[in-house]
Amino acid sequence: MKKLILIRHAKSSWEHDVIDHKRPLSKRGIKDANLVAKQLKSLEFTADLVLISDATRTTLTANIILPELNIDKEKIVLTHDLYDFSGINLTKVIKNCKDHLETLLVFGHNHAVTGFVNAYGSAYIDNVPTCGVVVIEFDTNEWPNISSGKTLTSIFPRDLRP
Repeated sequence: MKKLILIRHAKSSWEHDVIDHKRPLSKRGIKDANLVAKQLKSLEFTADLVLISDATRTTLTANIILPELNIDKEKIVLTHDLYDFSGINLTKVIKNCKDHLETLLVFGHNHAVTGFVNAYGSAYIDNVPTCGVVVIEFDTNEWPNISSGKTLTSIFPRDLRP
């Protein structure tokens, strides 16, 4: 069995005059990432490998969430290949993972995340919101062979806010 934890970056800020790749998180994005981090910690999520888009908003989201999960830094990889909106690179990156990895945690972007979730998961999600988490399990031992998986859970910040 393979388990994939997909996280869309938290809400970014449009207040800064920077290129898309460099946009930081908004105040709400930071709050939401902290809420999700606490929820993931309470559920004792972990991963054998963490792949993160090298965009600023994605790395900042990961920097808030990962310390709560106590994942070794050598298991964390930044990659420009995940700065992907169509989902082609996202799927390719996931399917190219080494088979000894049981649980993969990926921080990415929309529409790639929502598209992947709906193509490979068992539950249709209209739009994975910013800082949304979706966990999918696949009945295979090889990442290149993932196809129809089972959506185990989804965690959305709006459901965690007081």
